[in-house]
Amino acid sequence: MRIKEVIVVEGYHDKQAIDAAVIADCLISGGSAVNETFLRQVERAARDRGVILFTDPDHAGERIRRIVARRVPGCKHAFLPRHEAMAGGDIGIENAKPDAIRRALESVRTDWAGEEPEFSWAEMTEYGLTAHPRAATRRQHLGEKLGIGYGNAKALWKKLNMLGVSREEFERVYQEIEPQFQLQGGKSSS
Repeated sequence: MRIKEVIVVEGYHDKQAIDAAVIADCLISGGSAVNETFLRQVERAARDRGVILFTDPDHAGERIRRIVARRVPGCKHAFLPRHEAMAGGDIGIENAKPDAIRRALESVRTDWAGEEPEFSWAEMTEYGLTAHPRAATRRQHLGEKLGIGYGNAKALWKKLNMLGVSREEFERVYQEIEPQFQLQGGKSSS
């Protein structure tokens, strides 16, 4: 599998994992200390070939993703579920198997800045994605199935709107995961 866009990763070991899975060029951020020179390189890559942000599914990775996406609008985003990035207590793209990396890259999403957000904050509560005892588990399953990664309620809400998740796609995936949250006898645990 050959990737046209330049893939932004955090470190050299992430690049090695990408190289084992696909044919692609990578820009390495060097960790969470994203500097001006690196951001200019990403801007240039975005202009010339397009960019896919593929950072670790942790706080530092999400921070890098936010910094770059804010500076370089229109980036594509690849997300790896946390459980596919874990090895020996360490979390990172470098721990992922080539098949998991290929699946993430086949499911990229593009920044979308519509006039009105598709999803309201009130819906986050209605769907049990915030202010609910099992909200974190719901968000984890939903983010994984939608291929947009895990986030707290605010982060997931932003990703739903930013990455152009359609109402139909959301409803289909939500209906798929919701039975996991049903109690015996058909009563909802929401």
